[in-house]
Amino acid sequence: MHFNNKKVLVCGMARSGQAAAALLASLGAAVTAQDMRDNIEWAYDPKEKGLALYLGKNPDAIVGEFDLIIISPGLSIYLPFIQKAKALGIAVWGESELAFSLCPCPIVGITGTNGKTTVTTLLGEILSRLNPKTVVAGNIGIPLTSLVKDLTADSIVVAEISSFQLETAINFKPSVSAVLNMTEDHLDRHKDMKTYIEMKSRIFANQRHPDIAVLNYDNPITRAMKPNCRVVWFSESTVLPVGVYKRDGQVYARMDANQEKHIISLDELTIMHENVLAATALALSAGAQAHHIAHGLRAFKDVPHRREHVASIGGVDYFNDSKATNPDAAIKAIKSTKQPIVLIGGGYDKGTDFDPWVKLFPEKVVRLILIGQTASKIIETCHKNGFTAYEQVSSLQEAVTSAHKIAKPGQAVLFSPACASFDMFKDYEERGNIFRQLVVSLMN
Repeated sequence: MHFNNKKVLVCGMARSGQAAAALLASLGAAVTAQDMRDNIEWAYDPKEKGLALYLGKNPDAIVGEFDLIIISPGLSIYLPFIQKAKALGIAVWGESELAFSLCPCPIVGITGTNGKTTVTTLLGEILSRLNPKTVVAGNIGIPLTSLVKDLTADSIVVAEISSFQLETAINFKPSVSAVLNMTEDHLDRHKDMKTYIEMKSRIFANQRHPDIAVLNYDNPITRAMKPNCRVVWFSESTVLPVGVYKRDGQVYARMDANQEKHIISLDELTIMHENVLAATALALSAGAQAHHIAHGLRAFKDVPHRREHVASIGGVDYFNDSKATNPDAAIKAIKSTKQPIVLIGGGYDKGTDFDPWVKLFPEKVVRLILIGQTASKIIETCHKNGFTAYEQVSSLQEAVTSAHKIAKPGQAVLFSPACASFDMFKDYEERGNIFRQLVVSLMN
């Protein structure tokens, strides 16, 4: 689509919306920026960009005036104004679809319930050794529309793509895609697992040979997926005839049945093994060699809010895992923590089942400290599973103070909420930053 003189409505003026609006304006579109909020924290002067503003009100009355509508990932496709636009035959895109329509280079698109940001960052680290023009963008916090005009045909984009972004995918087609895993999440938005799986599957819906889809062999849902392109599997539990796998604490790869390549010893790394295997499979699929992968894996630093080690105080390790916004992510954090755990959890309820998480507690958790909207629901689950070593507090500050009193040398305080943040915080990053600040204050 050519955008010059097109009338475009961009809804939702967070990072991706602002980036999309600025890009479209630079391409000659007549852009109206809409948000339900009156006061927007602008990254630029909207008047200088030539944007018309429609703030503090619903866009229902104006949708029929536009050739194209771009919506933020935070806006459900079931909202009445979006349904009205579709009924009028007006295209509704997300920011990722817009970026794809203008992207001159291959895209590696990564989705899944957990591990997206770590694998995206890790793959960017690896592929930058293959190609210095590698850029990392997407749901990771850097809108691809803010970078797309600077890309050339010999660039590589590594993009984290959420299920919310995939709701509006139409022509989006990465050269290499990945669905890292799938467990219950975002059921407050997608209503049921069937719809959630359908959304995730859109990442490879337009792929055909020679495109590649990287899938998790160990996850029953991803293992059952059937892309119309080549599949590269990865597995922690199975030595695969073709794919990337773990054997005797080592990572190996067979991209064809005839040649096995040794990649790296897992003893050298602190990264979760599933993420190592996924990034290796993606890197090989994107053209990297074993030495690029080994160097990138060794150079990788922890991503903030993903089981990030904050401090050791009095023999107790404090970990910030605020990005664990669902039970499966929190389960992985518990399993990766070697010490007995004082666990801080709870938050906004996304309609998920806490049973599998709580069932781990008797083996690993010496005390559970609960905050947020889901506290009572988690307590009910604890009762059902016979776990009674819990307490409920009213704030994250109280939780950190209590954990500091309870934890003994040789134990760990793990902030891994298993819930979203929206009941008490702007997002998981704000929540994790506050946890980090509270832990650091214990040292003063």
